[in-house]
Amino acid sequence: MDIVTIGEVLIDLTQTGRDERGIPQFAANPGGAPANLAVAAAKLGAQTTFIGKVGEDAFGRYLTEVLQENKVDTRYMVTDADHPTTMAVVSVDASGERDFSFYRSANADVMLCKEDIPEEALKAAKIVHFGSVSLTADPARTATLDAAARAKKLGAIITYDPNYRANLWHSEEEAIAQMKAPLPLVDILKVSDEELPLLAGTADCESGTAQLAQNGIRLIFVTLGANGVFYRMGDKIGHVAGVPCKVGDTNGAGDTFFGAALSKLCKEDLNSLTADKLESILAFANKAASITTSRRGAIPAMPTLTEVEG
Repeated sequence: MDIVTIGEVLIDLTQTGRDERGIPQFAANPGGAPANLAVAAAKLGAQTTFIGKVGEDAFGRYLTEVLQENKVDTRYMVTDADHPTTMAVVSVDASGERDFSFYRSANADVMLCKEDIPEEALKAAKIVHFGSVSLTADPARTATLDAAARAKKLGAIITYDPNYRANLWHSEEEAIAQMKAPLPLVDILKVSDEELPLLAGTADCESGTAQLAQNGIRLIFVTLGANGVFYRMGDKIGHVAGVPCKVGDTNGAGDTFFGAALSKLCKEDLNSLTADKLESILAFANKAASITTSRRGAIPAMPTLTEVEG
């Protein structure tokens, strides 16, 4: 198994427009950053497994089917009879930027437990990936950190996306503390230019990533939207330009970028990775993210390998 992702899969009720009376219209899109990443990587040639929890309801069944249709292994997904599938309402403005409202305080993804993440899944993985939404509350927080620590001991590469959603935390201070907690376990980190100041106290990519690298992180990517990505690999830093597109919806773009990058990096030896090779991988990931951005939805918008290479 190339990549195991752990965390939330949910329904994104994404605004698609307004009817003739001005009432907002929404589509029930599959989403959740770790699930998005699993699909993005699978569509680009990686073998991926998703571990998470859904409700015993129509949305839970739908999400499981979507992952399976996109060639993601769901054998370790758990159905919870007592808690409903998580939802997020995603409103999109004229420029394609998103605003999230979550319905998950007592929903299935938060109820993921340590016992739901078996050793055999972690042992089989080259990469184990998670995000910070799983860290907002227990039992999912403890389960996720425990799984990352176990996977690290088993020799997996640990990847992390501290995708900050302010309305999921009681305070920014709490968010920063919890988002920083896993950093000593992490081998590959992706942050947006908006999240870098939260973790590093500066918006400067060079000094901010240098500070984060002191945790032992081997590769750091700072996504810059339309401007591409800044990277740090040890003492080497660089920038790979973005791919211009007409924005339809930015939802899932970062997950597509990271999934695309990991679909290539899972086949590389990080100890011998060159800057030229890394920049080629990041150019591939930028193109994949651009295609997703040009469409609506997250998982439905993600490109195939043929589309990215074409």
